Amino acid sequence: MSATPRAARAFEPLVHHHPGWRKLLEPERYAVLFCEDTEPPGSSPLTREKRPGTYLCAACHLPLFSSETKFDSGTGWPSFWQPIDPNHIGTKLDFKLLLPRTEYHCARCGGHQGHVFKDGPPPTGLRYCNNGLALIFVPEGEPLPALREPPEV
Repeated sequence: MSATPRAARAFEPLVHHHPGWRKLLEPERYAVLFCEDTEPPGSSPLTREKRPGTYLCAACHLPLFSSETKFDSGTGWPSFWQPIDPNHIGTKLDFKLLLPRTEYHCARCGGHQGHVFKDGPPPTGLRYCNNGLALIFVPEGEPLPALREPPEV
């Protein structure tokens, strides 16, 4: 499976941190995506997901990662060595643990996904360490859901 055809979606960025997401998402997902919480390591079933498919932002359904780039990092979080499309990911520096880290988020809705580190496998050497609650998985062969918008508040 090539990730490109399933990922080829044009999108317009949404208003980041729109309060309508709170109506649509479970409290735990909302906390991770829009309050930059972190789920406990090993708590997401997506860490153990082995089927081919696509990982989407749990808020707006933008395709972010392909199973082709997923690997077992041993950290307890779903990890990928490359996003489907670099334009689907935004980054910023995070100083919450004093030392700077690179936080990444969905470029469409601004939902916090995780952090990217330079200790991943070839060919990129990167590890996109993702919160499982920030993703939904669509197995290969199933249609991707439409992009969604936050409801009005």
